[in-house]
Order: sequence, then C-alpha cells, then structure tokens
Amino acid sequence: MRRSPRARTRPRTPVALAVPALLAVAFLLVPLLGILTRTRWGELGSHLSSEGVTEAVKLSLLVSCGALALSLVLGVPLAWLLARVDFPGKALVRSLVLLPMVLPPTVGGVALLLGFGRRGLLGPWLEDTFGIVLPFHTSGAVVAATFVAMPFLVISLEGTLAGLRPAYEETAASLGASPVRVFCTVTLPLVAPGLAAGAALTWARALGEFGATITFAGNLPGTTQTLPLQVYLLLQDQPEAATSVSLLLLVIAMAVLVALRGRWAGGGQRGGDVRGRTRDRRSSRDGDRPKRPADTATAGAGAAPAKNDPAPAEDRPVPVKDGPAPAENSPARAKNAPVPATYGTIPPEDVTGHGPAEPAPTGSGERWPLYASVTGFTELSLDAEPGTTVAVVGPNGAGKTTLLRALLGLTPRARARLVLGGTEAGALPPHRRGVAWVPQDGALFPHLSALANTAYGLRAQGVRRAEARRRARAWLERLDVGHLAHRRPAQLSGGQAGRVALARALAARPRLLLLDEPLAALDQTTRAHVRHTLRTHLAGFGGVCLLVTHDPVEAVSLADRVLVLEDGRAVQDAPPGEVARHPKSPWVARMLGRNALAGTAAGDGTLLLDDGGKLVVADPVTEGAAVLAVVAPEAVALHRTRPQGSPRNVWPGTVREITAVGSRLRVLVGRPDGPDLVAEVTTQAAAELGLRDGVEVFTSVKATEITLVER
Repeated sequence: MRRSPRARTRPRTPVALAVPALLAVAFLLVPLLGILTRTRWGELGSHLSSEGVTEAVKLSLLVSCGALALSLVLGVPLAWLLARVDFPGKALVRSLVLLPMVLPPTVGGVALLLGFGRRGLLGPWLEDTFGIVLPFHTSGAVVAATFVAMPFLVISLEGTLAGLRPAYEETAASLGASPVRVFCTVTLPLVAPGLAAGAALTWARALGEFGATITFAGNLPGTTQTLPLQVYLLLQDQPEAATSVSLLLLVIAMAVLVALRGRWAGGGQRGGDVRGRTRDRRSSRDGDRPKRPADTATAGAGAAPAKNDPAPAEDRPVPVKDGPAPAENSPARAKNAPVPATYGTIPPEDVTGHGPAEPAPTGSGERWPLYASVTGFTELSLDAEPGTTVAVVGPNGAGKTTLLRALLGLTPRARARLVLGGTEAGALPPHRRGVAWVPQDGALFPHLSALANTAYGLRAQGVRRAEARRRARAWLERLDVGHLAHRRPAQLSGGQAGRVALARALAARPRLLLLDEPLAALDQTTRAHVRHTLRTHLAGFGGVCLLVTHDPVEAVSLADRVLVLEDGRAVQDAPPGEVARHPKSPWVARMLGRNALAGTAAGDGTLLLDDGGKLVVADPVTEGAAVLAVVAPEAVALHRTRPQGSPRNVWPGTVREITAVGSRLRVLVGRPDGPDLVAEVTTQAAAELGLRDGVEVFTSVKATEITLVER
C-alpha cells in the first residue's frame, strides 16, 4: 500500500515528550471518568427533578444570564478600549481585568464584601441612596458571578478586536458614520465570532461560580443557592444526588466548549481576515487581475503612458493638461470662499428613479476649494480649486498614504490644517469632515453585500433606506458591477471589489475625495472603462480629488496636477505635461519609462553621478549644481564591442532583463560601476546583436540626447 507524502514526512514523537503528555491527559480524564462511572443512571431523573435541584437550576440560569448581560454592558466597551486606545496605565487596567482569573474565588468574595457589603466602601452609599443591599440577595450573586466571569469576555473580545483591521472602521468614518454607528454597524458584526466565544465562556463560568458567591452573597435557598452551592450541600447528605448534579454541570461545560470548536484556543478565524484571504485565493472571474504591490516600477523599467492600453477611443488620446499650476500657498482664497449651508448633507440628486443625477456643474453654488497644510512626517502645503484632481506619486515610503490619512485625521505621524470650502475641517472628527477615502484594498465590509456597502455612506448621512439603495445601485451599474449587488466581498474578485469600493466613495458625494490606487486591481480593459467613468464624474465634481497612483496613464488622463513626494516632501507640483517633460524626481522619470541619472555639475562640462562615474553633457551647467540627467530609452545605443566615433558616454554592462513593449524590446543593462540603464531596440536589432540575459554589451549615449533638469 502506497503511503501518502504527509504520512512519510510526519516526524516521530519523542518518547520523552509523549509519555508526560499522555499522563497529563489521564490526569485530566480520570476525575471526569469518576463522575461518569459513579453516576447512578437509573436515579438520574429523580435526582435532577427534585424540588431543591430544579429551584437551584432556575436560580443558576437567572444568575448566569444576569452576569452575562452585565458583562456585555461593561466588558465590551472595556475590551474595545484596551484594543483600540493607548492611554497611561493601560497595562495596569489589563492586569485588573486578569486579576479575578488568578485570584482565589473566596478571596474575591471577601474583596466584594469589603467593597460592596453593608460595611464596605460603597455598600452604605448604595443602601442609603438607592436602597440596594447586595449581600444575601440574588443581585449579589449576579455581581459575584460577573466579577469572576467577565474577564473571559474581555480577554477573548480584546484579542479579536486587536486582530481586526482598523481600515474597516476608518473607512466607515470617512463615509460619515459616527463612532457609535461604526461600532454598532461595522465593529460588532465583524467581531461577532469572538464576542460569541467570550459570551459563551462567560456564561459557563458564571454558571459554575461557587467561592465568590457563597462568601459574598451567602447560601440562601431560592435566593443565592445556585447549582454549585447545591452540589456542596448534597455532598453532605446525598452524595449520589451530588454526583448527578455534577454530571449536569459537566455536560453543560462540555457542550459550551464543543460549541466554541477551538475558538478560545485560537482555532477560530477573526472577522474580516479570513474573508480577505478567501478573496485572494479566488480566481478572477471577469478578467480582473490580483492587486499588484504598491510599487512595481524599477529603475528604468516603467511603462510608457500608452503602453498596452486597449482603451476606448474617448479614453486613449487624452490631451495633456498643461498650463500654470495653482498657487502653492494661498490660504486666503480658501478662507474667503462662501461657507455652504448644507455641510454634512447630501447634495440634491435626481429623484425620478433613473439613477443619481450627474454631479453638480460648476457654478451651482456647491464648490469646495481645498487648502491643506500638513506637518509631521509629511510636510507640505496644498492649495487646489474646486474640480481639481491632483495625482500624488512617489516611491514607497514617500509619504503618500500618510498624506491621505493626515487629511482624514487618522494618523499621529502627521497633522493637517484642512480648509474645505471655507470650513476648518481639520478640527472636526473624521466622520464630519466630508472626506471620503478609498484605501488600497478597498476595505469593503465583509458582512455586507455590495449594495449595502455602497449605500453605507448615504445611510450614515441620513438618507432613507430605499433611496440610499436606489442611488447605490445606480453607482454600481455605472461601474459595471450592478449584477453583483447581492454578493458579499468574499464572493468578488479583486477587481470587482475595487469597483464596489470606488462606487461606495462616489455615492457618498464627499467634498474631498481621496483615492489610494483605486484602479490597481483592474485589468487593462476594465481599468480603461472605470477610468473613463471616474473622469466623467470628476469633470463636474465640486470638490478636490487626490489620487495616489503609480500608473502614468492615470496621472495623465485623470489629473490636472501631479504632486511628486519623496521622503515626505514635495519635490514637484506641476501639470502632467510639465512633469513628463521635466521630471525632477528619478523615481518619476523611471515611472515614465526614462533613464534618470542624478549628479552634480563639475567644472569640465561633466556630471559627477551620485551612483558613481561621470557623464558628459552638451548643455552648460553651473558648477556644483544638483541636476537630474534624463535619457530616453531609445537614445541609449547597444553594442557588442566598444564603439568608435562620436559617442562620448560609453559604459560596459551586462544584459539583465529583456521585455517586450509593443513591437520593440526594452533591455535592462546592469553596470558594475554606475546606475543601470534601459535601452529600447527593435526585435531585428536584438537578434543581430544576439541579446539575451547575461550577455556583455556596451551602452552609449550622445551628449546631445541628455536633458538636464535642476533638482
């Protein structure tokens, strides 16, 4: 018989570990077997149906359910506080939560007596003010059970909350949901498995509480005598009946543990994460590719703007929006703008039932210019007129997402003074700023359908359910995902989920729209359609849109300005055409498919390159000036032997990668003593040169083919 690979590779258990482990199992199992073997099964019914036992069962259910209710009211907010808020003394508070779990129950009862007893710290005040006396009362039994059982709920729920991605709650806040609404409609549904596990453990622990109850509340039949206390009394006179009642408690405890199915031990999945992994593993159904990493552009390997983009006619030949950029620092214009009277409300839309009206045209009175001054990790000033789309580009770690989160008020790394339409929005909480955010992964709420996700912002802003769903469906139809309205995020591909997230933000009609690579997970054809839809909406948008992107096509076709960030600072803020012709950032030049060599001008007409070596240039440059030499890939010539003649910049190198770009090939040449270069050649030239990975070549660039840009 053929053994499976798993059986062949399973390691053998060492005897030195197996024997103690088996002894531990036996140690735990023997007492339980003792109950099972000593139970008189024929008398089980009569024992459990006796008057004292049934009365104790009813009282135990009352006390345990009361303790669970009190634990939910107090423990859920406490778990959220421990998981979400950093405050002085947090470790001490967590220790107080854990203390009843390690404290002897009788000591806990004494502590309760000294705290809430008739002569305790609060006991006299409770009796004089409210007439409440906890000792020797059923309410005292509830308090005692809550004291020892609530930590199970807090610890279980805190772990689940800590594992929940904050992006869900942050996105809900950006759509206009208040903190309480976010907690009730997003947080609690997503942590429901952990909450249910903690609640079950709390209830079971409260049901079996003995020491704190008898010490604090006493042992009064019908008042505080719960099942564990009944077992204690029966052991003295009727040990067989005590065994039967113990079996009942054992069965209840085992039923709770079986129902949890390992959640307490970490076997359960935390809300939201498993859904995201399911979608990642799911194959794309409509051609949407998986979402790429945030930065895929390498040195010189960026795509040209029109590369492989089967866009419709209206989406392909996008004219470059040129002209002077708006002033960099003009807060006066934003401050003096009229304050709209409908802040925090939804602009009027078409109510004929044929979908939402087009965004309000220019001059409708709903205009929201932007002024932002950001300090911290990202430091810049941003001023934009209504209807402006600003593409934010830069390498990983440049501060792009930090900028968006600062405008949302969601990060301590940076703070923003934000003025929208004359309103100081930076002093407002995130849900009142009128700023909608689409994070990189969309952050769709896993427990809601695509339609409910899209309508969430409208509902949070007070739109009636039917109207919100009508508008949401219209936006889903615009983005060609209307047929998926009933599906949940786990049933969507990455591209479909991205379009739903975009529809959700657009449906909320914000004053400031923040898009963090919203089209990255779409295939080329779908991306072109969604890009066209987005451009149509932004053409009449009365606010400002900030678009983080690594796609030059998106920057050129959607943006009026391109803001280039590096190390949290603005390197360039200009129209797309200006950035394309004179990039001041090596990363942007490479994103646009050009070679970018940073250097310092020397006195002999050369550049001393930062990465090593020299570069001969034709244009005169002031000695000591920091410049960026931009070289188009087609200006880089390849040779198998050192060329003779006019080229003055010749370097040896090795072919590292060859990629196809339409009918031509791009060749990445690595240099041992300087930056890599990208050359673009025809397939015929590549064949004649015998180019392939590892081949040694010479690269040459004419001085007249080099464009210099001051840094």
